[in-house]
Amino acid sequence: MARILPFSTVRARRPEAPPGRATSPGAGRRDAGARSSKTDGERFRTLILPHLDAAYGFARYLTRDASLAEDVVQDAFLRAFRAFDGFRGGDARAWLFAIVRSCFLSSVRSRPAWTSQAMPEPASEEEDPEAAMIRQGEAQSVRGAIAALPEPFRETLVLRELEDLSYRQIAEVSGVPVGTVMSRLARARQMLVVALREESRP
Repeated sequence: MARILPFSTVRARRPEAPPGRATSPGAGRRDAGARSSKTDGERFRTLILPHLDAAYGFARYLTRDASLAEDVVQDAFLRAFRAFDGFRGGDARAWLFAIVRSCFLSSVRSRPAWTSQAMPEPASEEEDPEAAMIRQGEAQSVRGAIAALPEPFRETLVLRELEDLSYRQIAEVSGVPVGTVMSRLARARQMLVVALREESRP
């Protein structure tokens, strides 16, 4: 995630007017704007930055490519930062995921060919090599099966099963009715089960 840059919200301060010297009529408005920007920056770091890893995980499943996922998340966080003054509360993660999804769809239009890569889980230090290989193999099978799902079903399954979003939150992220979310999730689960069964056959 080294390519994802920190978002600096520090603004250069204007020098204060010397005592007894009149300030310009717009000075108060500029000072108020600077305080507002600082407040927005602090809120952004508090509400949005903690979801960086989750946003990358979501983008990774959408793009099925580590490098492209980083590009999508980088773009999404820049967009989120610029648009944060329009955030009026609610679920910050769902708001961010909607931006990640929008950035992904924009990237799809400019990059028609997307590659699929394996996404291995890191092995635990307590596991012996054989157990680690088995666990990683199972994790890769599930992740590979999820990655192979058609985009709307993959997106819904990831948001529900991996990110634990509610149906209503998923509906907000995807821009579809709750009923559509439920039907997509049911279909995604069915396709995942079928894919895993076929893969496990000798």
